[in-house]
Amino acid sequence: MTHPSTRRSRALDASSTAHRSGRCDPDAPSDAYLRFWGTRGSIPSPGPGTVRYGGNTCCVEICSGETRLIFDAGSGIRALGASMFEEGPNSIHIFLTHFHWDHIQGFPFFRPLYDPEDVIRVVAPKQKEIGVKNLFAGQMGPIYFPVPFRFVAAKTEFEHLNQGSYEIDGIELDVMRVRHPSFVLGYRIRIGDAVVCFVPDNELEGDMYDELEPGFDSRIVDFVGDADVLIHDSMYTEEEYPGRRGWGHSTFEQSLRLAREGGVRELLFFHHDPMRTDDELDAIVRRLQDEVAGDTSPISISAAAEGEYHTLDT
Repeated sequence: MTHPSTRRSRALDASSTAHRSGRCDPDAPSDAYLRFWGTRGSIPSPGPGTVRYGGNTCCVEICSGETRLIFDAGSGIRALGASMFEEGPNSIHIFLTHFHWDHIQGFPFFRPLYDPEDVIRVVAPKQKEIGVKNLFAGQMGPIYFPVPFRFVAAKTEFEHLNQGSYEIDGIELDVMRVRHPSFVLGYRIRIGDAVVCFVPDNELEGDMYDELEPGFDSRIVDFVGDADVLIHDSMYTEEEYPGRRGWGHSTFEQSLRLAREGGVRELLFFHHDPMRTDDELDAIVRRLQDEVAGDTSPISISAAAEGEYHTLDT
């Protein structure tokens, strides 16, 4: 299975990165890796029941050598920013899937924003006629946040990406609009021979998204086709889904079917329900691991856990 060709391509030059340390995190298990800083959906949910998989909302770091890409700016980006601040100055790329609160609520607390030596580029889908910068400035307005956007000291750049592809230091990114309220993207990231698909909010069986072009089911299978790692929205169980149909999220079983159809090698359940405990997640994962154990080429299944590294074989 091959990935369809993209419609538009634009290169981003990250060669001027100010800080060079050989790799993003010298303590990481390899030069190319992904790391979870926030795995929860909807709202942060700290507490004893979420310690192992994490209570922060959506934020994923993908690194290759000295190049660091950040996907979504949920509450998990606060700790990531704190870890980066001591390493600075930094050249940072943040890619957003969309602007729901659990994907941007950590942005005002991202410490590099307030360092004048840092450069931060944010790439995100435009929402109707509202630009990316204005969406963030509105979030930091006095009704919602005490520190105005004008106090951001870093050099910031805001760009739209609603279709097509980007390239950063040899890392290729393709995007696809997925099923979720508002204009929402999934990302396909290629680093050498390794492919990671990041689709945190997506209702695979939704039939209420008329604004999307026909043929979504086949397009999404192609989009994740032959991925080494698929990080996919798995918020509900099959029993919970009928009462939440149209809320923009998938079930564990739906994500597994997509991964199997696309020939994915590793599936990481993501966007955990804030009411879901670690023990409940463990039970769901074990049940589905048992289901695939008899497959000719069993897929690796787990739930994304905050702080966890995944090595990428490039």
